[in-house]
Amino acid sequence: MSDTVPESAPAILPPRPAPADRVRLVISDIDGTLVPKDKQLTPAVLDAARALRAAGIALCLVSSRAPRGMDMFLGPLGIDTPRAGLNGGLVVRPDGTIVSRLSLSADATRLAVGELMGNAVDAWLFIGHDWLVTDPHAPYVARERQVVQTDPLVVPDFTGHYDHVGKIMGASSDYPLLAQVESDLAARLAGHASVHRSSDYYLDITHPRANKGYAAMELARLMDVDIGQVACIGDMYNDVPMLDEAGVAIAMGNAPDPVKAHAHFVTDSNEQDGWAQAMRRYVLPRA
Repeated sequence: MSDTVPESAPAILPPRPAPADRVRLVISDIDGTLVPKDKQLTPAVLDAARALRAAGIALCLVSSRAPRGMDMFLGPLGIDTPRAGLNGGLVVRPDGTIVSRLSLSADATRLAVGELMGNAVDAWLFIGHDWLVTDPHAPYVARERQVVQTDPLVVPDFTGHYDHVGKIMGASSDYPLLAQVESDLAARLAGHASVHRSSDYYLDITHPRANKGYAAMELARLMDVDIGQVACIGDMYNDVPMLDEAGVAIAMGNAPDPVKAHAHFVTDSNEQDGWAQAMRRYVLPRA
């Protein structure tokens, strides 16, 4: 395991400041970071979360999930803090009350949905706390329902639902196709949407300011912590904006190399308790 940015990191990235000496808040991604593939919190993660609390370090969650899809982790982790869903498009208080909401324009939503469907990519809409699908039997719907423990709202089509959309998700098992759609939509929606894959098979489209960098800044503000004293940890391209804001940026060992290039430290993978190791090695010594 490497303690620093890999030597293969792109040289075009500007040098970033050294990691902060003190951490008061951890902002963590969930899938691919906090939990392994089975989506269960491991004993090592629970122990590390307890150690954070004992050290006076707060923990907030941020995810491409809707806030409801994080509820199952709050009790076991012992956290009662604000959280950010939809990649920052929806920030809520511990009781689910919406603090801030960033929505796509109806035109951007219509264009993105048309592009996804035109490429045979399943499209889902997230409006407030609701998850809308047109085909409840489409690939990945059952999986997502199980993972986030939330049932979708099934609609015949998305006509009449293009307003107030916090996130569009595209789902496809054709990974190269989804990467190409990501590139195409990022170009077509430049300035109007943030377009990032949250996994090989999911593409997230949100308001241009609704990214995890915005989420980290908003959560730090709500927790009254300077962003320079925040540690952020993640594994995918949609985590890069918050890694770039963090006083201590940590990438998972399972992250792609371009994501690792934005981190101060690289821990082990989510299948090897990399999150817990990161807290022990890079965060708790900075309490």
